Amino acid sequence: MTESPHETTTDPITLPGTPLADAVVNLIRPVETPSVFNHSIRSYLFARLAAGRLGLTVGHDYHDDLLFAACALHDLGVASDGPHSQRFEVEGADRAAAFLMDHGVAAADADQVWQAIALHTSPGIAERRGTLCVLVRAGVGLDFGGPMGTDHADAVSDEQADAVHAAYPRLEMVRSLTDAIVAQAAKNPKNAPRYAIPGEFLRERETYGRTRMEHAARSSRWGN
Repeated sequence: MTESPHETTTDPITLPGTPLADAVVNLIRPVETPSVFNHSIRSYLFARLAAGRLGLTVGHDYHDDLLFAACALHDLGVASDGPHSQRFEVEGADRAAAFLMDHGVAAADADQVWQAIALHTSPGIAERRGTLCVLVRAGVGLDFGGPMGTDHADAVSDEQADAVHAAYPRLEMVRSLTDAIVAQAAKNPKNAPRYAIPGEFLRERETYGRTRMEHAARSSRWGN
């Protein structure tokens, strides 16, 4: 798998620019809100910075196209065109793996992406399922700025964060993403299992009008 040209640059907002990455963007941009789309891209940019903090190098420790695909597609389960018949993490993982194999990605690589997406809300499990799972969860967590954990907070300088947010503004991401997760969860009881993120978000919104995640975001590094 060919690595993207950013491996020789320090530009924090460079995207892979490969045919597969372009296809991923073309898939998600029309079916995700601008806020969720930007979150998905920022998760990749932050994951790449976390990789550098961990001493991981593209082409040796991870494939950049797979990292981009896993981060960019990690919320595909709440996309407007989905079947919305499983919890959003699993639905997104299924759609992402099928999409990648349709675009020539080997089944074993597509399965790595499946695991990274399906487990991105599962702390303590994702971190034990390989480098891609570690980096996706780190990137997503960094974009929440605190509520999902701050193990790699020092991977992102204020200057890098400013550049990322200028290119991909937050647009009240936490509220927007929570709206999408709750709407997807409410469509089918199978989408909202108890003690899983979608089930708890749905119940917290129904009971309190706001989730604990939304409350915590108010004091996080990036805010909403």
